[in-house]
Amino acid sequence: MKTTKALFSLFAAGSLLAATACSSTNTGTSAGGTTSGSSMGSNSGMDATGSSGSMGTSSSAGMSSGSAGATGSAGTSSTATISGTGGSTATAGTGGAADMTAFMATFSTMQDPVFLMTAASSNLLEIQMGQMATQKASNADVKKFGQMMVDHHTRATQELKTVATPLGVTLPQTMMPVHQAMADRLMAKSGKAFDEDYMDAMETAHKMDIAMFEVKSNAAETPTVKAFATKTLPMLRSHEKMASEVEKKVD
Repeated sequence: MKTTKALFSLFAAGSLLAATACSSTNTGTSAGGTTSGSSMGSNSGMDATGSSGSMGTSSSAGMSSGSAGATGSAGTSSTATISGTGGSTATAGTGGAADMTAFMATFSTMQDPVFLMTAASSNLLEIQMGQMATQKASNADVKKFGQMMVDHHTRATQELKTVATPLGVTLPQTMMPVHQAMADRLMAKSGKAFDEDYMDAMETAHKMDIAMFEVKSNAAETPTVKAFATKTLPMLRSHEKMASEVEKKVD
């Protein structure tokens, strides 16, 4: 557990992806259809865009990827826009705070598109780190856990796509900076050092995911998002419990 506290701080500093939402009226009419597209910056975050022709309206959710530095500050950048209805435009921005409590406090205002993209990035993290574990871990239980992460989160990604696509949300194909930083931390590790840091990272990542998914299982704006969050929670809780058990063996 000796690196868990440090990972929490890193995760929180870089992960301030959702914050206070505000809305403004946007009226207009359009007889066109629905179009969608996406763009993604390798360091600044992810953009998914779409527009709804049914009512000439749109919704947008801002998300940012902060970079954690020596001072623990977090930056902001990028926006995500998805199709919506109701004649309004909703925008969510992000602010900086260098502690986990502040980050978790933003979950209550995290809009569904941001949640879906963050969950997708987390899946990519679990898969990549799991693949590293199967190759670099020295402990058999760590290797087994890593393979389970690859299998389970690959399936979770497929399920996530079935939820995101109808909502016009394009999922990222690369990790957000905060997740990439966690993966990079393990690149130079091997043997017992890898085992310890990997299991610490798994505890951290799953605790944060559980907190985020719990909020959406109760307060998602979209029924399908709520159902997905509710269905996925047991798996995340099981992973966190197993990660804690394996971590004790290797620490």
